[in-house]
This record gives sequence, structure tokens and C-alpha cells, in this order.
Amino acid sequence: MRILFVGDSMTIGSAGDHTWRYRMWQHLNASYGGPYRIVGPRRELYDPSSDSPASLDYGDPAFPERARAHLAGWGEGWLHMAPLIGDAVRAGKADTLLVSLGLIDLGFYTDAEQTAENVRRFLAEAREANPRVRAVLLPVIANIKALNDPDFAAECERFNDLLAKAVADLDRPGSPLLLASRPERWDIDSHTYDGTHPNAAGEHLIAAAFADAMHQAWDVADMYEPASP
Repeated sequence: MRILFVGDSMTIGSAGDHTWRYRMWQHLNASYGGPYRIVGPRRELYDPSSDSPASLDYGDPAFPERARAHLAGWGEGWLHMAPLIGDAVRAGKADTLLVSLGLIDLGFYTDAEQTAENVRRFLAEAREANPRVRAVLLPVIANIKALNDPDFAAECERFNDLLAKAVADLDRPGSPLLLASRPERWDIDSHTYDGTHPNAAGEHLIAAAFADAMHQAWDVADMYEPASP
């Protein structure tokens, strides 16, 4: 299994974060009995001081360099990742994509329908690179903007409906797609540090959403149990 994490600012993380990618790595080490590798063209965290992906200051310095790989970017969404995913899949020989995207698209770039079109483009490019690639897609998690802006909240819900439809339409034998469940207990005060980006508790919930989907559908590893700090 060769895993590629794809995401926006919630996935790349900021200097000092552990990231949900780290929590997923811990989970796989604890419960997955087969060989796996985390792949991707990037390693860095976002550095607020330079407003660039230039930090390697992970919350746990023992997080090995080989496991830090990803295709995630601060301010990047489906719009940005669709042109990049094919090359990333080819270069890393990725066969499993864990994707958390959409909030930044809807907030700054595209409406729900346009964003859903980019989802389909992304998946087509990934499958062109590897016809047997599989993917778990996480719906958009409401942030503080969605709580304060009913129109934006409605657009997020519209996109999540379209995302579910895309998964149902495009799922196929040999290249399965899963729609992860949004964390039911998600609370922006308890699980984020700024109304959007996950704190340690939020990182665990996002990792659990992916891990539980993979376990239930593909029998990969166990249901998520947070590793010891």
C-alpha cells in the first residue's frame, strides 16, 4: 500500500503542528500488519512567518522524514490539485489517496458545481496515472465562516451532496472510491485552534474518519484508536 495524502491547509499543517497525517501514520504503525509507504512530492509545513511552505518544525521531531510526504498546500483546493495529481501518483506509484479538500475552493475560488467538476477531473487524472488507484474522500467540515454565513454554509452542504454523487457515480471495481463520514462530534471550539484548522483533538478526529472508512470497507488496519502521545 502506497498512500498519498492530498489536502489544503488542514492537511499540510502549520509550523509546530503534529498534523492528522502524523496521527494516521501512528495508527498504521500500531494496527496495520502489511507493508505500506507514504508518498508524495512535498514534506514541508506552512510557515506563517514567511507565508510559505517552508517549515520542517513538526510537533514531534521524531516523525520520520520518509513519512512526512504529502501533496497538500495552504490555500490550495481541488482546483489546484487536479492538474498535479497525475504526476504525483506516477512519481510516488501511489495506489491509495486520502483526500481532504473543498473548503478553500468554496471560500475563494469556485462554487459547489464548479468544485464538483474539479473533483471529477482530479479523479480522472489520478486514474489515468494509475487505473487501479483507490481513494477516500472527506466531505467539507464546517468552519467558523460556515457558522456565521448561512449562504456559505448552504454552499458547503450543496458541495457535499455533489461529492457524494460523484463518489457514487465514479466508484468502480478495481478502482474503488469511499466517502468518509464527517466527524460527528466536530466542534470548532474544541477541535480547532482558530475556527478552521485542527488542534490535536481535531487531528485525531480527521485521522479517525479516514482510518475507519478504510477499515470498514477494505479491512485495512483496525478502527481508529489514538496512539499514546
